[in-house]
Amino acid sequence: MNEYERWFLVHRFAYLSELQAVKCLLPEGRGVEIGVGTGRFAVPLKIKIGVEPSERMAEIARKRGVFVLKGTAENLPLKDESFDFALMVTTICFVDDPERALKEAYRILKKGGYLIVGIVDRESFLGREYEKNKEKSVFYKNARFFSTEELMDLMRKAGFEEFKVVQTLFKHPSELSEIEPVKEGYGEGAFVVIRGTKK
Repeated sequence: MNEYERWFLVHRFAYLSELQAVKCLLPEGRGVEIGVGTGRFAVPLKIKIGVEPSERMAEIARKRGVFVLKGTAENLPLKDESFDFALMVTTICFVDDPERALKEAYRILKKGGYLIVGIVDRESFLGREYEKNKEKSVFYKNARFFSTEELMDLMRKAGFEEFKVVQTLFKHPSELSEIEPVKEGYGEGAFVVIRGTKK
């Protein structure tokens, strides 16, 4: 089993807390997950389509029942205005060109569609820890962390409006023995979910 998959098992309550936070802002309709990975979010959230550059991860997601297209966030192999919502969970910190990725998400959404982005907030206790130990991390070596404010600014530039924000993970993932609550806003929780609307 790869390191990525192992993380979800070892930090099960952190994962379930993140899942719950995303679920709070997820609308109805036809959705796509950009950077679907192994399908850890798409499958329980019933998102049938994903885009993923890593063939190894895509293979696992396909086995879990997700229809995965090979591609990057900056060049989505998807038609204009073809989805009601797009989800990106901890994907934006790994893309080469975040602004372009957000513009691409905007392009594929219908008018009134939503982009939902989940991040580890750089200003949070966990974000600061990840930033500090980045060099030693298998996952975050090449990551570029954002604060909630920064990401909202980038989303605004890409054309999104009417933001809704929720947060969870108020304790360290390794200390959790139950699912964490989801609160509105940001500034306390390490995991933040931002939803913007395409007008």
